[in-house]
Amino acid sequence: MEIEWLPVTQKLSFQKFIEQSDLLEELKYDFNEKAELRHTETHGPFAFNYYKNVLERNSKRYWALGHLLEQYIYELLEKVCKLQKVYIPPEADKEPRSFFFMSERALSNHHSALLVLLQDHGVFRAGQWSQQAIIHHGLQHGSQIPCIQMALQAHYDVIVLNPNDNFVDQQTGEEWKGLLTQNGEFASRKMVQTKSFFSLQESLQCIPKRCSKTPEEHMAYIWDYFISKTEGKDVAFIVHGYGGLVFMDLLVRKKWDVMSKVYAVALIDSEHHVGHQLGRDVQLLEWIKQHCREWVTSPKPLDKPATTVLKKEFPIVSAGTEKHNLAPSSSLQSIFKYFRKALKAKAANFSRVSIMTRSSTKRKQSA
Repeated sequence: MEIEWLPVTQKLSFQKFIEQSDLLEELKYDFNEKAELRHTETHGPFAFNYYKNVLERNSKRYWALGHLLEQYIYELLEKVCKLQKVYIPPEADKEPRSFFFMSERALSNHHSALLVLLQDHGVFRAGQWSQQAIIHHGLQHGSQIPCIQMALQAHYDVIVLNPNDNFVDQQTGEEWKGLLTQNGEFASRKMVQTKSFFSLQESLQCIPKRCSKTPEEHMAYIWDYFISKTEGKDVAFIVHGYGGLVFMDLLVRKKWDVMSKVYAVALIDSEHHVGHQLGRDVQLLEWIKQHCREWVTSPKPLDKPATTVLKKEFPIVSAGTEKHNLAPSSSLQSIFKYFRKALKAKAANFSRVSIMTRSSTKRKQSA
């Protein structure tokens, strides 16, 4: 895929974030013209073992890199993809809160389809399919930017969820507070005392973010207050890993609303469980059979049938890779082809229903 969506300029350079964080010696990395993370001097890929055999310091360095990538991706979403950052809940400006991104006319443009991106669980935030894939394979594989750009070019509006942004840690938050200036640039401060993500989760000082304490709550809130408010929009979802479980949770909670608005769901190596989540609800089972397709990790070529004994509720095909974190980028072209066919089928079915309704009305009037 061409990297036309990533203008590699000094203004949007990842190195800018590193330079302003006092990590220049530890992290001499930037993205090259292929959007791959490379050492600025040796041009080699990222090396974890910077401090020879000192796991804790190397882990903290890796965590710091992940946080810088998080901020960089946010900037790309706003500057390259022209998405708007929306805080939730809007009125809670005096307390910790989450946010997500959406295209400018996502809620008002009634003549376009809406694509919602729901990622896997992990340390990564909005705009990322996999932090590990970004570091080792590049932005075109680990970030959601190619997907967003493809959607925008196909005249979709886009909502990028942030389901893993569930809490703030007071101590770690204070350590990071000095890193960001009001214009979003990193101020100078050492990162070596920053906690790892795992100790962060276990901290007693964690404050959950209202309306976003879990991925499920985050999804439900944005559905209720944003997606469900759209009128006449055809909604599609791309969900990865745990995101599949979150979508099925939404489907069960908001059954009729979701079934009436969503025309297609592309699941990628999903962690959902139809039996446990949907039970024997005949209407839901029939709906997912008609509106869902899953791309799973497999040694088979892309799009080859890959149905298993455990998963056979709807069509399942190969993602064209055996790596979970590369499955979204590997199956992207195929997913958009599926969306086009699903939308065309929906439009054709709507036309048939309209013709039948008009014919029935005429017969009644002439009787």
